[in-house]
Amino acid sequence: MPKIDENLISKLEKLSKLKLNTAEKTQISSDLEDIVQMFDKLQEVDTTDVVPTRHMTTHQHPLREDQVANELTTDQALSNAPKVHETFVAVPKFLKPK
Repeated sequence: MPKIDENLISKLEKLSKLKLNTAEKTQISSDLEDIVQMFDKLQEVDTTDVVPTRHMTTHQHPLREDQVANELTTDQALSNAPKVHETFVAVPKFLKPK
């Protein structure tokens, strides 16, 4: 069983960008230990003759041909955009250059 310790909880806290108090850290540690124990129990199950499943059901959803309906022209689609550049909706930059 992997060790659930303060270092792991701190790493998870940092990765998830959360600020946890001591009680929350204790609760999460306990919850993670319970989850790991459940997965350890699954390792005890004999699955030698069990065929792996890809889906929970054999039901296939019927597919249909795409049908175009109520389509907008480019001008109609851009008419509500707050800012337009040529035939595109213009948005502020949100990615920082490297």
